[in-house]
Amino acid sequence: MVEQKGCHYCIEWKTDLGPIYPKTSEGQYAPLRTVQIKDAPPEGVDFARPVTFTPTFVLVDNGQELGRVEGYPGEDFFWGLLTMLLETHTDYPNQPQTN
Repeated sequence: MVEQKGCHYCIEWKTDLGPIYPKTSEGQYAPLRTVQIKDAPPEGVDFARPVTFTPTFVLVDNGQELGRVEGYPGEDFFWGLLTMLLETHTDYPNQPQTN
């Protein structure tokens, strides 16, 4: 998640979904890492293009961007967009079961 200080939609996402995200199957499959928009991408990560909106959720595998969700369209649309992104670019939901 690329964010910036004072971003209303970043705060809204963190309030609405931040606490539950790591408990969801999506959050367990694609753990969240937060970076500031003013900073360079994390070491070893290449974004396909610059991030210009916050929040932007960038799906990364082996350091390469697979896709992104730009902005926070609200809880209902966010989950649909995230699931579509994961299903399009990964083997989600066919991840190994851990019991």
